[in-house]
Amino acid sequence: MSASGEVWAVILAAGSGTRLAASVGGVKKQFLLWKGFPLFWHSAITFSNTPRISGIVFVFPPDQVEEMKTVVSELDGSDSLGLPFKVVAGGARRQDSVFNGLSVLSARCEHVLVHDSARPFASGPLVSNIIDMLKDGLPAVIPAVEVTDTIKEVDGDIVKQTLVRSNLRAVQTPQGFSLPVLIAAHKMADENKWDVTDDASMVEMFGVEMLGAEMSKVKVHICAGEETNVKITNPEDLAKLEEKVQPVPCVGWGYDVHRYGPGRPMVIGGVPIPGGPEVIAHSDGDVLLHALADAILGLFGGGDIGFHFPDTSAACENMSSGIIVTEVLAKADEAGVEIVHVDLTVIAQIPKLSPHRNLIQKNIASLMGLDKSQVNVKATTEEKLGFTGEKKGIKAVAAVTGLKRVIKG
Repeated sequence: MSASGEVWAVILAAGSGTRLAASVGGVKKQFLLWKGFPLFWHSAITFSNTPRISGIVFVFPPDQVEEMKTVVSELDGSDSLGLPFKVVAGGARRQDSVFNGLSVLSARCEHVLVHDSARPFASGPLVSNIIDMLKDGLPAVIPAVEVTDTIKEVDGDIVKQTLVRSNLRAVQTPQGFSLPVLIAAHKMADENKWDVTDDASMVEMFGVEMLGAEMSKVKVHICAGEETNVKITNPEDLAKLEEKVQPVPCVGWGYDVHRYGPGRPMVIGGVPIPGGPEVIAHSDGDVLLHALADAILGLFGGGDIGFHFPDTSAACENMSSGIIVTEVLAKADEAGVEIVHVDLTVIAQIPKLSPHRNLIQKNIASLMGLDKSQVNVKATTEEKLGFTGEKKGIKAVAAVTGLKRVIKG
C-alpha cells in the first residue's frame, strides 16, 4: 500500500433512528441540529478539516437520497467542505449501507474511514491518529475506550461468568481500513451470510491472509478512543445534550402565481370559488395553498414545492393542493418544527374573496391542525396595477412562524 494513496470517509446516516426519534417527537437524528447543523454535518466538517482526507461519501435512507442530495449541496454552499463528496442510498442492514458507500469511492482510494453519523464529536486528532496507523501499514484500526463497568456474561437471567474488565474495550467510530481488505471482508460476509454490527467484526471474521511478503493474518488494531466521542442513539445518550435543546423561532415565506385562462376551476385555500376565473395549472391550481406549502418548507430549509412536486410529474397532475400541504407538514414535523402561526394574503383584482374568507381560514386551520386564531387570511388588490390589476392572474404570499428544536452549543 502506498503512502500517497487517497483516504476517503464514509458517513453512515441511513438508519431509521427509531429509539432516538421516539424520544424527540419523531425527529430522525440526521435532521437533529447541534450548533445549527445536522449531526452528520459536524462529522463531515471534522473530516474536511483533517489533512489527508480526500473525499466523503454520505449514505442516507433510500427514500431520502434525492432530498438529502439537495440538503448536502446547500450545506456545502454555506459552509464548504472543500472536498469532493457523493451521496448514495443505504441498504437493509448497516453492512449493506457500508458496501454501497464503498462502491462509489474514488479509484485512487486506498484507505477508508467508516463513521456513524450519530457520533458528531469525533475529533480531528483522533481521525489523524487512525490515518497515521493505516499509513504505517496496519490493515484495520479502530478507536476504543476502557470499560469502567463490571461486565457479566449471562444466560437468560442467570450469570454465567464475570468477564475480565481489563481485556474489554468499548469500540467507537471512525473505523479505518485498507480498502482492499474491507471490500474482501464484505464479499466474504455476503457469501457466508454474516450479520455484523460493525466493520471491525467483519474483518475479524474475515481471517484471510493478506497478499504480501509477510503473509501475516489480517488483524484489527485499536487506538485510544475519546470519552467525548459518544453515540447519540438512545434516549439516555440524548440526555447528554438534552439540557442544551431550545425551541428556536423560525419563519418561512412563500409566494405563488397563477395565470387566468381555460384550465382549472378556481380553488382558494381548499375552498371552491363559484364564478371565479379558471386558472392554468398542473395541479388543482390553489395559489394560496401553494404559497403556504412553500412557506412551510422554508421553516426548515426544505427547498420548494417545485422540487418535491414538479409540474413535469404525471403523479402531480390534478393533485389536490391539500395533499401537498399535508405532505410538507409531515416533513416539517420530521425536521422537528412546530408551527404556531400562519399569515396569508391573496392578491387579485377578481374575484372578491371577502365572502369566502372565514371558510378559507377555517379550512386551512383544520388542514394544519391549528386553532382558527392561529391562521390569518387577508385579501387585497394592486389598485388595477400589474397583471393582477389587469385581471390576468392571481398571486398569494404566506408567512409561517414556527419553533424549531435546536441543540445549542
